[in-house]
Amino acid sequence: MPLLCVTFFSGGLIATMGKVDSQTLLTQLTSLLGSEIVKGDVVSLEAYSHDATPLFRGLAEVIVSPRNTAEVAEIVRYAGRTQTPIIPRGAGSNLCAATVPLNGGIVLNMVNMNSILEISKSEMIAVVQPGVTNLHLDTEVGKEGLMFVPDPGSRSVSTVGGNVATSAGGLRGLKYGTTKNYILGLEVVLGSGEVIRTGGRLAKDVAGYDITRLLVGSEGTLGVFTEITAALVSRPQASRYGVGYFEDLASASDAVERIISSGILPSTLEFLDNTCIVAVEGFAHLGLDVNAGALLLFGDHGDTAFVESTVDRMAHIARDVVGCREVTLAENVAAAEALLYARRCSLPALARLGTLSILEDIAVPRHLMARTVQRIEAIAEKYSLQIGTFGHAGDGNLHPTIVLDKDDEAGVRKAESAMAEIFALALEMGGTITGEHGVGSAKLPYLEARLGTTQIALQRAIKFAFDPYGILNPGRLGS
Repeated sequence: MPLLCVTFFSGGLIATMGKVDSQTLLTQLTSLLGSEIVKGDVVSLEAYSHDATPLFRGLAEVIVSPRNTAEVAEIVRYAGRTQTPIIPRGAGSNLCAATVPLNGGIVLNMVNMNSILEISKSEMIAVVQPGVTNLHLDTEVGKEGLMFVPDPGSRSVSTVGGNVATSAGGLRGLKYGTTKNYILGLEVVLGSGEVIRTGGRLAKDVAGYDITRLLVGSEGTLGVFTEITAALVSRPQASRYGVGYFEDLASASDAVERIISSGILPSTLEFLDNTCIVAVEGFAHLGLDVNAGALLLFGDHGDTAFVESTVDRMAHIARDVVGCREVTLAENVAAAEALLYARRCSLPALARLGTLSILEDIAVPRHLMARTVQRIEAIAEKYSLQIGTFGHAGDGNLHPTIVLDKDDEAGVRKAESAMAEIFALALEMGGTITGEHGVGSAKLPYLEARLGTTQIALQRAIKFAFDPYGILNPGRLGS
């Protein structure tokens, strides 16, 4: 056993043992918590060796699935004493390698904490544990005429805790904002094992620093969420969607600019380039125009009269754009769902084109979106890669996706070089290296270029204040 040492943190004096080997880790955690929630077998370790991000893998030493806040705090305190990394994890559906155990340690699997604790219709809030899935929460609050706004593409499996950790976005982001706009309060276990509550149930509360907003998007580096209080909105009475086909993305972007400049703020304004259109049509057989250079999906929801008027106006604006091939409005709910499915299935459709798909996430000023996609196409040609780009046209959030053969080592190296150029391109355009997926390990090499050395140093100082032992998701963000 290593020599006993002493570590100071803001709450006082704590004895620490130093690092322990994997078997000791498994044995001691099992003794503390019970074998039913502590796993160290090969199958379990392999299952949690990756998330939805390709090219990143790492083996944890143990998987622990706590059932309550007290157990989370116990695990964190133990990890502090033994200097063991902790990787908080929800469904593992993130696309930035934020939950891959690259440093070994403990994967803290939060899916056992999956209860909706309260839905208050009068206050328009929900209080949930972090393992509740996005879609389940939205379905349950829908019974009260309410809506949980964040709607990432993985909403059927992604957890609310994961949404908060990455400040997830989705198709509704333009009109409603992203996860950070809807989190009122958090219960959090800090890296010291202390439990704090930030914010609360109130729409107005400016007592002290906004710690809640700081924690949203922190990717498990500052604390472990054990309870989340989320603001809800009224569920819209009606929705309506349409699709426009354009000769190229420049004309589709012109339609986007005209729509928003007219004063319309749609709930949905999404685009697919030709590569995506062809892939989706081959996958889903929806009758899309595979000869179009770009597809623009538009829609809105609210009261029936408002929606009818708004979507008709968007259709009229799109038809007047030079380069518009056709505009069609969905005639019924089934047709509208088919249009939404065309956008949501872009990634699986592209994934069929190769054995490896690398989906990335950049954002640029909206008026530079078409120019950015043109530059991405030039990068694809330079490296002889197939890149399809889709995304959120209304806020300039692009998802360039490279598809290739996973066994083509030279192709993988070219893909990595191409992505480095795409991140640099986003910064050149005055944009960012991630709009909604997060940084994780995948974009960490590019973070300083986005923030600068002073902000990186500030993030490290913040990290130390929340996590004095450096055990929470180390090697990411402020680490």
